[in-house]
Amino acid sequence: MTAKEIVVIGAGAGGLMAAGRAAECGGKVILLEKTEQPGKKMLISGQGRCNISNSRDIAEFITAFGPNGRFLYSAFSRFFRQELVDLLARYGVETKTERGGRLFPVSDKAHDVVAALTEYASGAALVSGQKVSQILVSEGRVVGVKTEKETFRADAAVIATGGASYPGTGSSGDGFRLAEALGHTVVKLRPALVPLVVKEIDLAKSMQGVALKNIRLTAYRCEADKIPADLTLQDWGRGIAGKKPPKAVIESRMGELMITHFGLGGPLTMLMGLPVAEALEQGAVSVAIDLKPALSLDKLRLRLQRDFDTFGKRSFQNLLSELLPQKMIRPFVDLTGIDPFKCGGQITAAEREVILANLKCLRFNITSTLPLSAAVVTAGGIDLREINPRTMESKLVKGLYFCGEVMDIDADTGGYNLQAAFSTGYLAGESAAGA
Repeated sequence: MTAKEIVVIGAGAGGLMAAGRAAECGGKVILLEKTEQPGKKMLISGQGRCNISNSRDIAEFITAFGPNGRFLYSAFSRFFRQELVDLLARYGVETKTERGGRLFPVSDKAHDVVAALTEYASGAALVSGQKVSQILVSEGRVVGVKTEKETFRADAAVIATGGASYPGTGSSGDGFRLAEALGHTVVKLRPALVPLVVKEIDLAKSMQGVALKNIRLTAYRCEADKIPADLTLQDWGRGIAGKKPPKAVIESRMGELMITHFGLGGPLTMLMGLPVAEALEQGAVSVAIDLKPALSLDKLRLRLQRDFDTFGKRSFQNLLSELLPQKMIRPFVDLTGIDPFKCGGQITAAEREVILANLKCLRFNITSTLPLSAAVVTAGGIDLREINPRTMESKLVKGLYFCGEVMDIDADTGGYNLQAAFSTGYLAGESAAGA
């Protein structure tokens, strides 16, 4: 039987896996990468450590992708975490599990993962520095792939070009244009896992670089000064007496965030980037940071009263050093309007309530997210209704396959998105080779 000629477009996580598996199954594979080296986006993932997967089971993985998660069931059933771990081990890369179930290489070097996958894909001919301009189709079937320099004959083509975030790594939306030219629908692209820009730039700049851990961030569908105080002071993430949060609440999460020169970044902020971006299309959005979520309103009130009574001779700004990071103290004092040198014993009950309100709901108005190019993941992509989930083949064009972020799948941080790229890439490569 003559080996199938397969062209894989894009040498990222999904593309390397697709090329490796297709060659392993006997295909004659060409791997096209428009940049000069494979795996560039993987090299910067996980802050250079490459969070390859997560220890959670398939059911939890599917839930992490929301309503579209069901599409991934076949790919995960065919190639999942253990198969990935075993494959990397085959090329000398051992893995470890960290907080939150996140899997990393023991070396903490993304380069080792890229090197292993590049070796796995060594059965394919890597052609770098060539951008694909067209996928050639005849009578409803793939017959070739055309670059700016040459044309490759193909029985099958795998689009593994990633999304439209971090274009410097090669993910600049090429796959969407190629698929649309062949009649595919692209679900609107939005930034997912993306930082937020705030209206109160001066306040953000004054606290730039502050890292906050174990705080709660709640996003609201209204301007910050229009949120009733009794609403922002509540911990809607856990619910109150079994009640659901009001419709004004978009999402509420616990975690870590970073205050930046433009607004809010860090893991927690990025997890909420997509729902905030979608809400911004409908109207004003604000957020409230609960700096002390472990303490109820009443318990925090008692603590403030106790501290101000016990250390009554200390200045207000000195007392705040027990509650806030140093760089936040002066901006926080300015927000309260209280004299920073006022003794704790002289602070009135009304002033304590102002302090309490700002500790439990430090408010910002959101003007936008950072652009799609700055997002870690692209939401939207090729409409899943046009792809066979059992093979990753197009339902519109025979011999056309998809994998990874180019499809309309995205999840939270934690290794889910890379595992989806590996799993769909493996299945797409196997299917393209006719295995």
